[in-house]
Amino acid sequence: MSEAQNSLVCEGGCHCGTVRFQVLVDRFIVDDCNCSICRKKGFLHLIVSPENFTLIQGEEFLTNYTFNTKVAQHTFCSICGIHSFYRPRSHPDMVDVNVRCLDGDLLERFTIRSFDGQNWSDNVDQIRS
Repeated sequence: MSEAQNSLVCEGGCHCGTVRFQVLVDRFIVDDCNCSICRKKGFLHLIVSPENFTLIQGEEFLTNYTFNTKVAQHTFCSICGIHSFYRPRSHPDMVDVNVRCLDGDLLERFTIRSFDGQNWSDNVDQIRS
């Protein structure tokens, strides 16, 4: 995992603790998507490079869910059902971490911006840059 200036190494995981990960946070802006799945999951998106993400434990307990284009790989803990990270359709070579699954009270450190995922095709370029 690489280090960056003004960054923060955080740990997080699912509700039951079976899935644990570490992430290097080097940007403190997250997206709150209103698409059908993100709205129901309450996912706050922090997209990071794979080099800045380490799965510590629980890989064997991850279950994968895909729908529509099947590009996004929605992973969740098969024990408690929490979606703490996944491979997003917008950035299939990256990891999208749910900031709500980070340990501690870190949410206040992030700026939350709205993303209109209901109209994904019209707006995806806003999050690809």
